[in-house]
Amino acid sequence: MTEMSTEAKEQLQRLQMLDQNVQQLAMQKQQFQTQLFELENALKEIESSPQAYRIIGNIMVATDKATLKNDLEGKRELVDLRVKAFEKQEKQLRDKVKQLQEDVLKNMKK
Repeated sequence: MTEMSTEAKEQLQRLQMLDQNVQQLAMQKQQFQTQLFELENALKEIESSPQAYRIIGNIMVATDKATLKNDLEGKRELVDLRVKAFEKQEKQLRDKVKQLQEDVLKNMKK
């Protein structure tokens, strides 16, 4: 078997690094998706509950439902934007990985 060229080795290293970046992004996106799910559940609970409470430090205090709902909706919008940004970044990185994989395969066939 012939030895890989320096260029091919560098491409493989870049490919591994990009793949790690994709995995990290996917994990971060998953964390935000979990937050989004929790926020949506909290909003559903507020609708069906006569009283709303907020946890501040180690205590739970009664709060205005409308204010709490507005706060949660604002957080949900922010988290949703972050999830979409992570999805966009992830897609871009996956496209780069795919292109680099094709380049590496071409170089290995030479």
